[in-house]
Amino acid sequence: MLRGIHLFVRDVAASVAFYRLAGLQFSSVVEDFARADGDRAALEIGSYRLTRGYDPGFVEPPGGGSTALQIGLESRDAVDAMFTKLAQAGYPPHLAPIDAFWGARYAEMRDPDGNLVGFQSPVDEARKSRPPLP
Repeated sequence: MLRGIHLFVRDVAASVAFYRLAGLQFSSVVEDFARADGDRAALEIGSYRLTRGYDPGFVEPPGGGSTALQIGLESRDAVDAMFTKLAQAGYPPHLAPIDAFWGARYAEMRDPDGNLVGFQSPVDEARKSRPPLP
């Protein structure tokens, strides 16, 4: 059973601001830790400082990874609106909204630590197509 995702970040407050704007609600926010509870799993955000406190071998990552946190939105239009809202708030876009081959509307942004965050509408079976392989 998946319990949740934990992001290690430089600035908890900056990350909480991004994810709140993205629609998440936090049940706990303190200086070095925050938690947003989902239906089946939680997103936990912990500072590098906190992490070094219990893991003396922790090393800050040199750059962004290739994993994207996924947030479901209620409609195709909601994906476009979220992308616009976050871009206007100054967060870096990564992938402008597309009609994805798997039948959803999909976009990606970067959070304050450079993590990819995907926003996806429900899948519309009628919009599915073949994957665009090179």
